[in-house]
Amino acid sequence: MSKVVIITGASRGLGKSMALNLADKGRDIIVTYHSQQQQALDVVREIEQKGRKAAALKLDIHQAASFDAFIAEVTGTLKTVFGRSDFDYLINNAGSGLFASFMETSESQFMQMMNEHIKAPFFLSQKLLPLMVDGGRVLNVSSGLTRITYPGFSAYSIMKTAVEALTLYMARELGARGITVNTVAPGAIETDFGGGVVRDTPELNAEFAGMTALGRVGLAQDIGGAVAAILDDQAGWVNAQRIEVSGGQTI
Repeated sequence: MSKVVIITGASRGLGKSMALNLADKGRDIIVTYHSQQQQALDVVREIEQKGRKAAALKLDIHQAASFDAFIAEVTGTLKTVFGRSDFDYLINNAGSGLFASFMETSESQFMQMMNEHIKAPFFLSQKLLPLMVDGGRVLNVSSGLTRITYPGFSAYSIMKTAVEALTLYMARELGARGITVNTVAPGAIETDFGGGVVRDTPELNAEFAGMTALGRVGLAQDIGGAVAAILDDQAGWVNAQRIEVSGGQTI
């Protein structure tokens, strides 16, 4: 039986790359989107063209009150599309970036980062885990910016530091079910994340490239391929780890 993976925020960028790379490994995928429905449906189509099953579900990670309705949709979709009542893997990927100095970060920006990167993965995982098979896997997405500092990312980075602590506690408490929980921490990536700040700011792009042993910033495919490897059937003994995928950034 094919494994089913739920990936939040997979209509574009890193989530899309994760979905397509996992489909290449024989996984079936549920992608979630917030507003980009057509892009999410395009991802579903690409997955189906690879011979896998897929579905796209709307999810607003800012509204924890909507999670129960989302779980009901997941339950129905598992039955109708995948012929199952459970799923195997969860990737907590959805969220935006914030590039603002410490002194200029507003309370509303801070709360948005907290809701997206701490509250959503915490409570959405709570809601989804009863549907996950024993022996399943959770992958939380953090950032290379929890290991190094770069001005302008303070609010975002401290939320991702909390994600890494959450991973450890989830791994500890879910171990009795055989569920592993890890963190993947991308370095600087050329996507529209954070308003495309790394992709569209030549000076910033060059600076991060100069900080990286491989001499460039990352691409979405670099992360999607790594995630597929982390969730490979032979990698099930990896647990409670922070796995940085940055090309050797600031080493």
